[in-house]
Amino acid sequence: MDNFIKHLVDSRLPILPQKKDFKIGCIGSGFIMKDCQIPAYKSAGFNVTCISSRSAEKAKEVALTHNIPVVFDSIDAMLEHGDFDILDIAVPPEAQPEILFKAIEHSKNLRGILAQKPLAMDLQTARKMVAACNRNSITLAVNQNMRFDQSVRVAKTLLNSGKLGDIVLATIEMRAIPHWMPWAQGLKSLSTFIMSIHHLDTFRYWLGDPNRVFASTTKDPRTKFPHTDGINLYILEYDSGTRASSWDDVWTGPAKEGAGDDIYIRWRIEGTLGLAKGTIGWPKYPEKTPSTLEFTTVSDNGKWHSPTWGEVWFPDAFVGTMAQLLRAVELGTEPEISGNDNLQTIALCEAIMISASTHQAINPSTIIGAI
Repeated sequence: MDNFIKHLVDSRLPILPQKKDFKIGCIGSGFIMKDCQIPAYKSAGFNVTCISSRSAEKAKEVALTHNIPVVFDSIDAMLEHGDFDILDIAVPPEAQPEILFKAIEHSKNLRGILAQKPLAMDLQTARKMVAACNRNSITLAVNQNMRFDQSVRVAKTLLNSGKLGDIVLATIEMRAIPHWMPWAQGLKSLSTFIMSIHHLDTFRYWLGDPNRVFASTTKDPRTKFPHTDGINLYILEYDSGTRASSWDDVWTGPAKEGAGDDIYIRWRIEGTLGLAKGTIGWPKYPEKTPSTLEFTTVSDNGKWHSPTWGEVWFPDAFVGTMAQLLRAVELGTEPEISGNDNLQTIALCEAIMISASTHQAINPSTIIGAI
């Protein structure tokens, strides 16, 4: 078992490309880019060569902080004149498609794009983005960064080992209060496409694509701007009999209104031969809190195993999302989180929205087929 535990712990880390000098151009200067992505790239030895943003001043600040050699006054100027092989886009979701299409049209030597999640706010637009990259031989990957949270990654390795047996039930319980960015106002979806998309994509990563989804959503009392999907509850059904469910509770009680808080994210996977459970450390950011995992199997006399590590989701997981794209470009293969794969995650988000509004179970494959 000791060798297996070491294998599990080792699997938390992404495989890095052999070639680290791909020139990365960054678009965006917000929190994700400034505090997560660029620091992660620097720690891995990746080569960020230029940056631009909707705010030239913020782009200059980020460049100064992280010693990025070239700053462009506008996104268009960088797309037309920037020297980069890989484009990293981190802008609000409604702005992302136009930037991606412009990059394909104007950027020279462009070989890969890392797009933020959600890839787009609807499946039709997302499909056009994927098709445009495919036509122009540009490798498209999506920054579904929860897949590279260390406990999520180790759980996948544990699932692949077969030591948990056939999976009966997988759950994620989120009791955490997100900081909604101003750009979230006015979108057709709040929690589904911004927060629940992490958990939906993680279930796909762990278990594959579900055959049906049933969802119930309601407003978050704390969020004052108009929205429909604040608190999200949903069940994913698999024809194998496996069930997955998440409670995405962005209210968590009146913690900001004066009551005590009880904030956490927990996950659990129950199989016929074993049980795994864990926590996600993100709610305590910026305190460096590693996610956790522990498991037990019937073949090991009921003993619990609790491997540990020092890395955290924010910012360490962002090494993985870029590394999987760089390796795909390097090897001429499909990225681990490709644009093609991510269409299924967008379809699942669409299914959540439709199910919640119609109070019916929805088959996500019918949404893929209808577009």
